[in-house]
Amino acid sequence: MTQRLLRFPVCFVAGLFLIIAGATVRAEIHLDRIKLPPGFIIDTYATNVEGARSLAPGPEGIVFVGSRSPGRVYALVDRNGDHKADEVVVVLRGLDSPNGVAYREGSLYVAEISRILRFDDIAKQLTNPPRPVVVNDSFPKETHHGWKFIAFGPDDKLYVPVGAPCNICFRDDPRYASIMRMNPDGSGLEIFAQGVRNTVGFDWHPGTRELWFTDNGRDWMGNNQPPDELNCAPHKGMHFGFPYCHGGTVADPEWGKKRSCKEFVPPRKNLGPHVAALGMRFYTGTMFPVRYRSNIFIAEHGSWNRMVPIGYRITRVTENDGVISGYEVFAEGWLHGMASWGRPVDILVMPDGALLVSDDKADAVYRISYTSPE
Repeated sequence: MTQRLLRFPVCFVAGLFLIIAGATVRAEIHLDRIKLPPGFIIDTYATNVEGARSLAPGPEGIVFVGSRSPGRVYALVDRNGDHKADEVVVVLRGLDSPNGVAYREGSLYVAEISRILRFDDIAKQLTNPPRPVVVNDSFPKETHHGWKFIAFGPDDKLYVPVGAPCNICFRDDPRYASIMRMNPDGSGLEIFAQGVRNTVGFDWHPGTRELWFTDNGRDWMGNNQPPDELNCAPHKGMHFGFPYCHGGTVADPEWGKKRSCKEFVPPRKNLGPHVAALGMRFYTGTMFPVRYRSNIFIAEHGSWNRMVPIGYRITRVTENDGVISGYEVFAEGWLHGMASWGRPVDILVMPDGALLVSDDKADAVYRISYTSPE
C-alpha cells in the first residue's frame, strides 16, 4: 500500500494530510455554507456530541447517538419539544467503538466491535445506566471495518454487518464482508447477505419492506474507480460481489479473474467514487413536499484517497418500484476547496418529518426542515 500511495502526486498527499489532520481538531460549524433546495433550512440540533455517528430514535424526545473513537453513547434530549436538544447526556463511556445503536421496547442495543450489548429501561436511567446484558459476543474482533451500524428490520430481527478486515481480501470465515441478523435475544444468528465490503447504513423500503444498504467501494484503484454502491437485498442468500467485482461491472485487479461479475447481484445504483456513503434512510415523513416521499437520503462522509475530494454531502435517490430514476445532491457545503469542516455520517427521519444529520468531524447533529413553498 505504501508503494501505491507514493505513486500519487504530491498535491494528493497534501490534500489527504489536510483532510485527515483536520479531523483531529473540532471544526467550526458553518451552516451558512450549506446549500439546500428552496424552502429547506438547516439548524443546529445539538453540539458537543464528540464523534457523533449512528442515530436511533428513543422515547420521550430522546435521540441516541453512537460514536467510534470516544467510545461513548449519547442521549440528545428535547424536553420542551422545540426541535432542539436541551441536553446532551453521555449515557455510556469506555466502550469499544460503539458506532451502532438501536432502540426496541424500552431497551437500547449497542454494537461494539465483537459484541452486541443491551441496556434495559434506559430512558429512565440516562445518568445512571444499568449493567449491560450481553446479547451476543460471537462477532470477529478485527478492528478494520469492525465498527457496526445496527437496526431492527420489519421481521423484528437485529441486522448486524461484519465488514471486510482489509481493503481487498478474501477470508474463509463467511461472516466477513456480510450482513448478519439475529433474534432480539441474540439467538438464531445467521448470514443474510454476502459480498458486502463495508456497509455502515441500511433501511427497509416502506412499501416492499426490502432491505436497502450502502456499501463502500475498495481503495487504491484510482480517482474514479470503483463506485460506492446502493444495493437491495429482497431476500436472504444474495451475494453482492466483494472481493471479485465492484459496481456490478468492474472486475477487481487482484481477485476479478477468479469469478465473473455476472455471478453476482449488481447494485441498484452506483454512487460517486470514494464518496464514503454511510447512513441512508427512506423518507417516510410528511413535512417535505410530496415528490420527496419514499426518496432515499444518503450521508456521504467524504473521500480520503482521491486527488480532488468528493462527497461531504447529503444526496437524494429517487426510485419507483425498485427502479432508480435519479441521484442528485440535496445538501452540500461541508467541503470547502480541498478541506472539509464537517463530515455527514447518519440520517434520521424525525416524527415531525424533519431530518437529523450527524457529523463526526464537527461533533454536531443538524436538523433539516421544510418551511415554505418553493
